[in-house]
Amino acid sequence: MRRLLNWFVFLPLGIVIVLFAVANRTSVIVSFDPFAGEMSPLTFSVPLFIVAFAGLIFGIIIGGLISLAKQWRLWRTARAAQDELARVKAEIESMRKAEESAKPEFPSLPFSG
Repeated sequence: MRRLLNWFVFLPLGIVIVLFAVANRTSVIVSFDPFAGEMSPLTFSVPLFIVAFAGLIFGIIIGGLISLAKQWRLWRTARAAQDELARVKAEIESMRKAEESAKPEFPSLPFSG
């Protein structure tokens, strides 16, 4: 099944990525300085497919970090619920032991009156 997935999903996806890279190899100017123009030290020329892939990778990383932050919050809530459950179980057990120790060791005689 794994081999089938590789051939029918990953192989065509790899071909599309390579075709995209070949079709978009024209150089573009990327600048991180909005005020200096094209002569800024923060300006460089790279192929367009590198800009596209870098944006895609950056988006995946940011999305993963946001998802991880939400998941961490859920883990923290679950951990707090487990701690509360353990505390309540210990309290119930201590109440059960206190109730058993309060019972007399011998049965009382029935009242006839």
